[in-house]
Amino acid sequence: MPIPPYHAALREHIGTALIWAPGVSVHILRERGDRLEVLLQRRSDDGSWNPICGSVDPGEDPDVCAVREAREETGIDITIDALLAVRALPRHTIAGNGHQVQYLDLAFVGRPVGDGDDAHVADEESLEIGWYPTDELPPMPDRHVRTLRLAVDQRRGTHPGGVEFGMGDPRQL
Repeated sequence: MPIPPYHAALREHIGTALIWAPGVSVHILRERGDRLEVLLQRRSDDGSWNPICGSVDPGEDPDVCAVREAREETGIDITIDALLAVRALPRHTIAGNGHQVQYLDLAFVGRPVGDGDDAHVADEESLEIGWYPTDELPPMPDRHVRTLRLAVDQRRGTHPGGVEFGMGDPRQL
């Protein structure tokens, strides 16, 4: 994964020390007949499946970042429907360079502008891009599965409302 320019500038000063950074994830949903599908990417750095994710640039609004990341990674335009969750993700070390990072993830639900059929691998961050029925997912980290459930509930009108906070003991506010 390429390092964002802002992070690269910080790394010149702090080396591999921890960076605390805002990030986004966006569950892009579309309806196909009676099924709901989610757009997923298989990451090129570790091969895992997840929704579209990325780092918020300095001064960038998180929803604007989610739209930008979707275009950069999948080639499609999206609209944002709602903020679903805000979570401090676990600290991790990036393989290959030893950089330590911890993200504050703002998780959104959105939809493609148009049908989304032209979604494709649009940069080096993805090995694959694909639409998956929300009940037939490839293996994904639990936090993404949990947030996808919120996205599906939001789309179907059964979401309890509010934003989920935290990873372990979510609170609805």
